[in-house]
Amino acid sequence: MKRHFTSAVSSAFGKFATKEFNSKFQNFVNSSYVKLMGLDMSNFAPANSYKSLKDLFIRELKQEPTIDAKIDSVISPCDSKVIALGEIKEHTAYQIKGMEYDTNSLIGALDKSTFLDGGEYCNFYLSPKDYHRYHMPFDVKVLSLTYIPGKLYPVNMPLLKNKKNLYLENERVVLEVVDRFEHKHFIVLVGALNVGKMVVTFEPRVKTNSGKSKVYFSYDKPIELKKGEMFGWFEMGSTIVILSQKGAIEYNLSEGESVKFADIIGELKHDN
Repeated sequence: MKRHFTSAVSSAFGKFATKEFNSKFQNFVNSSYVKLMGLDMSNFAPANSYKSLKDLFIRELKQEPTIDAKIDSVISPCDSKVIALGEIKEHTAYQIKGMEYDTNSLIGALDKSTFLDGGEYCNFYLSPKDYHRYHMPFDVKVLSLTYIPGKLYPVNMPLLKNKKNLYLENERVVLEVVDRFEHKHFIVLVGALNVGKMVVTFEPRVKTNSGKSKVYFSYDKPIELKKGEMFGWFEMGSTIVILSQKGAIEYNLSEGESVKFADIIGELKHDN
């Protein structure tokens, strides 16, 4: 499979980001990144404690927030800005207002099933200054994982507004999950320029931005993950999209709203 130039650029930058320089130069790189991007380091180790730019980027929280205990509450999976949300109609959602995409193509569906129609979608955009680990928004059982190779265009506002099917062209990892009320959801991790890697902690066989072909893993024994549980991180970039079947979820969010990991953003729908 021929790699797109964005993948090559990302790999080259990845070599720089993962290299551990001498402490003086590394401190310069780290502090420059913090200043340039406006990182809030108040809940993280000092910038000079990270041995590489990648380590700084995928930094771990010193103190994790309290996870809401209600069984039907939905929390934000990450620090991000909600750039689009709404109802899925005729297997169509929007990457940003005016730019639609096909939800079946996003998740790599082999058929044109419309079971998501009438459900909800929500797009979470992570800027370079955000905390880039991702967590489960509610208790799930993971039924399958699909890695879909692709390009690694920047997932920023100018491209979201002007490049049609940006999500469909970029690399992505798709988790097919069910919640505790047996509603189905797809949690889609969308890659972006620079390094371009997405790590899924429970599935080490997935190697993104590696030139590999599409892979699919189905779990006969579903993998259970709790609300708030960390399940990986972006190594630079990007976006998380949650697609939910009709009647599964109700958000209390607005487009353009900024959220932090563990903020309550909605509830799972269920009978009694």
